Amino acid sequence: MGTMRVAHLEVGRTWTRGGPRAGAWPGGATQRHLAAILACDVVGYSRLTERDERGTLERLKIYRKDLLEPLVSEHQGRIVKLTGDGMLCEFASVVNAVTSAMAIQQVLAEHEAETPEEKRIRFRIGVNLGDVVCEEDGDLYGDGVNIAARLESIADPGTVVISGTAYDHLQGKLDCGFTPLGDLRLKNIERPVRAYRVETDADASVAAPPPLPEKPSIAVLPFTNMSGDPDQEYFADGLVEDIITGLSRVNSFFVIARNSSFTYKGRAVDLRQVGRELGVHYVLEGSIRRAGSRLRISGQLVDAISGHHVWAGRFEGDVSDIFDLQDKVTESVVGAVEPSIQLEEIKQARMKPTDYISAYDLYLRALPRFYSMTREGFADVRRLTNEALSIDPGFSLAKALGAYIRSLSVSQCWHEPDDTRVAARMAREVLAEARDDPTSLRFAAQVIAYSAKEYEMALGTIERSLLLNPNSAQGHTGSGWVNAHSGRPLVAIEHFHRAMRLSPIDPEKGIALSGIGMSYLMLERYEEALAWGERALHEMPNYGSSHRVVIMALVKLNRLDEARAAARRLMEAFPTYTLTLQRQINPWQDKAFAERYLEALGISGVPD
Repeated sequence: MGTMRVAHLEVGRTWTRGGPRAGAWPGGATQRHLAAILACDVVGYSRLTERDERGTLERLKIYRKDLLEPLVSEHQGRIVKLTGDGMLCEFASVVNAVTSAMAIQQVLAEHEAETPEEKRIRFRIGVNLGDVVCEEDGDLYGDGVNIAARLESIADPGTVVISGTAYDHLQGKLDCGFTPLGDLRLKNIERPVRAYRVETDADASVAAPPPLPEKPSIAVLPFTNMSGDPDQEYFADGLVEDIITGLSRVNSFFVIARNSSFTYKGRAVDLRQVGRELGVHYVLEGSIRRAGSRLRISGQLVDAISGHHVWAGRFEGDVSDIFDLQDKVTESVVGAVEPSIQLEEIKQARMKPTDYISAYDLYLRALPRFYSMTREGFADVRRLTNEALSIDPGFSLAKALGAYIRSLSVSQCWHEPDDTRVAARMAREVLAEARDDPTSLRFAAQVIAYSAKEYEMALGTIERSLLLNPNSAQGHTGSGWVNAHSGRPLVAIEHFHRAMRLSPIDPEKGIALSGIGMSYLMLERYEEALAWGERALHEMPNYGSSHRVVIMALVKLNRLDEARAAARRLMEAFPTYTLTLQRQINPWQDKAFAERYLEALGISGVPD
């Protein structure tokens, strides 16, 4: 819907003829007030009207009169603005706004249940509770309205997405669940917006907030950097990432992935809420202080169900002792939660990656640039891993990341001429050097499948990586792609879903969502592929694979105008992408699928 300016009528207030304009404030002054805003939009409106303009408009008119308007009125709301494909409503109560939104989705789904999929009307709905400005003439505008519209635009068809401010006021007031979507970057909204998807019994396609696993489950939050130097943030984050990896290698544990844990970075949070949102029993938090060569790590383990402290400890030493200090944190946490776990299993959870702290420091500096998923970030990873390898040529973890960044750069069209060959060579070297490091093996497996096209070797490598670290969300995402490239889409889908459970609010969830979409393309289930591809694009619009999933699905559904528009968006984001490059990449063992894939991209208008 874009940025909205809408007329405002104060709920429950009427004006006599000749008095102030509806919604104007006495005295003519601009006023602010808090409002619950509901933004609603028809999914695929242009496609629906192109296929059957008269029928679509007639059905929408009936739904508005007989369903939507009564439901909004019943919940003490008011339709403020109607457009061809949507509406905007205002409520004095966020409970009423969300209840109305759920009722709208449920009733519409019931009425459209017998309608063929290609003709079905579905809504996206966003709800925000925020400050809005009412000007002298009664117009309502501001972020309170804009955020609701942006949340609507990222909602899946048939769902309701709410802001964190709305969520905070709903606790215990509604009989529904909420799936955290993390801190989202929304178009034209300066700060990230915390968001949640509303889950009801009627929505069987998406799980409610994750249940507790049977085994001990834990999330490690980012540790506070107490060094007084913001430049040391990378060091604190990298150290915590290694603690997460160490814990996740303990087979008896269920450990939330780094990407989901780090969505809480810089936020004051209730640890019990964190436990509910991530589906874990325990939460580890702490701080790191680095002063010269001295290092102090403090941590505390909290039972997220009761809120009670389970363990607290402090570890001090020289920076050169960093791996021993990480081991002590891991051992203390495991011992506090599950004393019966054998010490040998704990010790095997940590391998010293290099003898050179300076090389390790460069690797830690590379990680946040890797997670940036930008061309500039990838260039920094190349440089930093190259520097680390110049110090320690046997540092397999840095070599594996260097190989993977080159392989992924090809997919993103950010590559250098020799990247495919160099990535494959580096990955083979990693396989010869790092048989027991799951992270190195995971990177190498993806490169071997994508760049070297040695599928059996890649499958064996990713299986060993997951055997060594069964709790790695990134490992399961990597396994999903290796299996997809190897022509095993059903297995791939299972791994992608497992990755999203281990990292339920991952900012890089789009990679797994795109993989699911690609797998459904391989299965020729194009409606499902399109739904997953569109969701992936909402999560990560700068991930090239998601664009291509949407394009092929639209072509196969014979929605060619939309496919051409999607191809234009792909080329705007990746102007150097061509069919020739895709032929050179061709990571698919299933050659028939590779041909269908290329054909669909060509039909959409991707240049040769």
